[in-house]
Amino acid sequence: MDQIKILLDRKELQLNSLLEITQAINNNVSEDSLYKIFNFTLRSNLNIQKLALFVLDRKWSCKINFGTRTDFRKLSLDELFKLVKKVHFLSELESTGKSLFNEFDIVIPISHHNETLAVVFIGGIDNLDQNINNDESVKFVQALSNIIIVAIENHKLSRQQLDQEAFRKELEIARNVQQFLFPTTLPRTDHLKIVASYLPHDLIGGDYYDYIPINRNQFLICVADVSGKGIPAALMMSNFQASLRTLLRSIPNLSEIMEALNTQVLDNTKGEKFITFFGAIYDISLKSLVYINCGHTPPILWDKKHGIRLLEDGTTVLGAMKPLPFIKEGFISDLDDFILFCYTDGLTETTNEMGEELGQQFLIDYITKNHFKDLNQIHEDIVVELDGFKGKNNYHDDITLLSCRVL
Repeated sequence: MDQIKILLDRKELQLNSLLEITQAINNNVSEDSLYKIFNFTLRSNLNIQKLALFVLDRKWSCKINFGTRTDFRKLSLDELFKLVKKVHFLSELESTGKSLFNEFDIVIPISHHNETLAVVFIGGIDNLDQNINNDESVKFVQALSNIIIVAIENHKLSRQQLDQEAFRKELEIARNVQQFLFPTTLPRTDHLKIVASYLPHDLIGGDYYDYIPINRNQFLICVADVSGKGIPAALMMSNFQASLRTLLRSIPNLSEIMEALNTQVLDNTKGEKFITFFGAIYDISLKSLVYINCGHTPPILWDKKHGIRLLEDGTTVLGAMKPLPFIKEGFISDLDDFILFCYTDGLTETTNEMGEELGQQFLIDYITKNHFKDLNQIHEDIVVELDGFKGKNNYHDDITLLSCRVL
């Protein structure tokens, strides 16, 4: 009778422990607290002398360890144990398992949906049944471990879902930020037409283009590309655009504006990112164009008097060094009846299935032969040609086209 009472008391204690753990899980306690409950319950209810709990969290790590000579928190799990699908005596396994884990008697895998989530090593259980799969203590360890580990796994999944939702909202904000960078309307009159096309490689890119009226006679067009992509690139470009527009209202000189922007980019990124930029101010009454190219792919200028020219004068990329090592404004006078075609390097660096780049010469040849076409048609032709050229290859970068025609 005494033995039966002992067994009943143990069963009641185990049942109460499981109920307490279930209540703790329902109260959404932390993962650390669940591990502490697991540790305390096994040591108090079963008088286990040695234990090591390894949990798969991207990689295997030991979450609980007590009673052993070896500190298993510093060890990785042997590949052998990842394949264990049922309870085993350590003596049943190959010598690889014995060498590191010979302090324990048994190994218990914890699985969920046929995926091993954890492995429990135990030593020193009193009166262990040789048929360990029927041993009451082992069954209790399995039940407790499954409850705890599955609860922790659900914690991880909930956290991942929250992280994904937060990231989705961040992406949505960054996309909106990037859309605000682009002008909502572009001029399309008898004497001035500007057309832009943007092909993002990912959800959020690092390209930027703009048209900024300065006064009745002058306007600026620009195109830029920041190193890197994603949310940081979008935020960096947002800051860059705001600074450019502010500086343009107070400083009429492009060289001074570039010096100020270079300082700002370098201070904000500590030299870890840079921006290529091309900006040009056209004066309608003077028929003159002032421009600066900051390490950007050279825009193509066609006019009826000189044909094709590449606009390369300027300086190096913004944000790489301070001060800028050199700077030169390009100046073109007596300029009317022209087309200026700007783009980012995602266009010319697109490769075909043989690894060949589209290259700049294609654009020069196309503009030379088709400069008279409508700007929308020019963009459409180039995009169609590009799509056919790349074949099955994916685009590897954002692509921006910005064209300006003055008549």
